[in-house]
Amino acid sequence: MTTSPVTGDAPAEIPAFPQPRAAACPFDPSPELRGLAQWGPLTRVRSWNDSTPWVVTGHAEQKTLLSDPRLSADFSHPGFPSPVPHTGGKREATDLSFVGMDDPEHARLRRMVSGAFTIKRVEAMRPVVQEMVDDFITRMLAGPKPADLVQALALPLPSLVISEMLGVPYEDHAFFQTNSKVLVSAVATPEERSAAHTNLYEYLDQLVAEKLAEPGDDLLSGLGRQIAAGELTRREAAAMGVLLLLGGHETTANMITMGTLLLLQHPEQLARVREADDPKVIASAVEELLRYLSVVHLGRRRTALEDIEIADRTIRAGEGVILLGELANRDAAVFPEPDRLDIGRDARHHQAFGLGTHHCLGQPLARMELQVVYPTLLRRVPTLRMATDLADIPFKYDAVIYGVYELPVTW
Repeated sequence: MTTSPVTGDAPAEIPAFPQPRAAACPFDPSPELRGLAQWGPLTRVRSWNDSTPWVVTGHAEQKTLLSDPRLSADFSHPGFPSPVPHTGGKREATDLSFVGMDDPEHARLRRMVSGAFTIKRVEAMRPVVQEMVDDFITRMLAGPKPADLVQALALPLPSLVISEMLGVPYEDHAFFQTNSKVLVSAVATPEERSAAHTNLYEYLDQLVAEKLAEPGDDLLSGLGRQIAAGELTRREAAAMGVLLLLGGHETTANMITMGTLLLLQHPEQLARVREADDPKVIASAVEELLRYLSVVHLGRRRTALEDIEIADRTIRAGEGVILLGELANRDAAVFPEPDRLDIGRDARHHQAFGLGTHHCLGQPLARMELQVVYPTLLRRVPTLRMATDLADIPFKYDAVIYGVYELPVTW
């Protein structure tokens, strides 16, 4: 399988999901994807279903296109570059979240939950999250060595945080983590993904029903009040619950492990994070880790509603577009020496959370959790180290959110 475009109009072939990376550097974009950038900031590729969408690799071009209303996020467009086959070829009930909609419907639904993720609201949660992090680390230190950082801290922390925000019982975490794992798998069958979608949708729908009967002070109860006011359907509320539950823990959990693992490979950078007493230094480190790692490997996928001229190319109406953030975040025109980790660089213009109207709703929460986790872990466990070789770490080469399945550590 080649990823190098050929001459003429024939597109190159690209895998729908990440391919195994060079063993020497599992933190970099795959060589196949990086090879696309040599053909310019936009190039045509052949996808799994023989469609030929555009892939956008340049940072500037992605910034422009992600803010262009002529690109649609609606999954139902015939030319939408779906990453995977769907059962029956139709959108399922659980796909009906605002992430796959355009304005004004997208804006209407997003506004109903955006208040919970404002910087002010999230910052008010910081002391509680700090207590959670300390508690998980205390338990880890009291347990056997080596410990799996995934199970000891990285996965339970964001799961607990989003559970409490939504009003989801944390004791059900094994259920939603198991189904979430299927949804972000690159190798799950359409039937398996559909079943996982249905499981989570029915679970959230039942919780919404319970909140309608006995509301509390949580996000799902807030959606219940909007249902009662006729502003939202129960189906829409359950679909939003699935999106928030999935998005609220998967990405952050993988960033915790990948960021820790990366810092362990760069002891001088790790020391700067551990010893920093200025919150701005920690915030800068988090932005650089987000840029460098870019763990979401699904690509932001759109369909052109009109012809769009950009970078001496014409994207025709109806054509699919895939914007690869992991390549934009390694664009040397924006980030000098992009393959060098430097927590002191200004990495705020990374596209780990997207841009435009569909930028990640939960980015203030993710940033805050990471700003708490990294320095707390490194200060409380100053001798933290890997308990196995890097080559033996099981990386998630088969998932659209990159990370590790386990990270044995000791101290």
